[in-house]
Amino acid sequence: MQVQNVNISVVSSQDNDYISITDIAKSKEGDSRAADIIKNWIRSRTTLEFLGTWEQLYNPNFKVVEFDHFKMKAGLPSFVLSPGQWVETTNATGIYVKHGKYGGTFAHKDIAFEFCSAISPVFKLFLIKEFQRLKEDENNRLKLEWNIQRTLAKINYRIHTDAIKENIIPNLLTKEEITGIYANEADILNMALFGKTARRWRDENPDAEGNIRDQATIEQLVVLSNMESINAVMIRQELEQNERLLQLNKIAIIQMKSLCDNRSIKRLNPDSTG
Repeated sequence: MQVQNVNISVVSSQDNDYISITDIAKSKEGDSRAADIIKNWIRSRTTLEFLGTWEQLYNPNFKVVEFDHFKMKAGLPSFVLSPGQWVETTNATGIYVKHGKYGGTFAHKDIAFEFCSAISPVFKLFLIKEFQRLKEDENNRLKLEWNIQRTLAKINYRIHTDAIKENIIPNLLTKEEITGIYANEADILNMALFGKTARRWRDENPDAEGNIRDQATIEQLVVLSNMESINAVMIRQELEQNERLLQLNKIAIIQMKSLCDNRSIKRLNPDSTG
């Protein structure tokens, strides 16, 4: 597929799609620096925790002990890690390295989208849109219904009118909402971005399909993805829940305003005007 004039290779295997993060990295610095960008990304603690969690969710043969060893070294100046080392040592399946003329590092779409967040949030949006178009074309040929992962599913490309903008930019939470006690981390993010818990949304929308995140806009999905990583960092810093919620709410407001004002993102909607 082609994203902003950059060719991105996609390989399908057993109903899983792997995207070339080497091609994504080239969009940032060109061929010469692509491998270094991937190595710098994969050696960070945040990336390793994301990769390790993904493998534990989907790969029963993942070597958790070896993963913990890498995680302990993350952040040290002497720590170096390549995608090949990660796969060979931990038996990971979310990433693989393909050698040869058309080779490179390929990652499961979940991981590729996360990598793209580190490269460029705007490029990530265009990648998601093109990937969706690719899958829709594929399923039209096969007469199959396609559903992308929940955090990227049902992306709703809307015209960016002032009214919509007012409705999707989060409000600043009240003191009572910030000091409330929330049972899980998912609702911390829901409160920061949507201003309500998943249960409250369900009570208000009993006939709606899916849940609060299934009904999110593309901007909200991108901000939600970013906030998950930020929240993980704050948890490691042992910040109290109310302090994290306050900071996440401010971040959500800033990022949503930025995305709504971005003309490149507006072009993601083929029906958008202006």
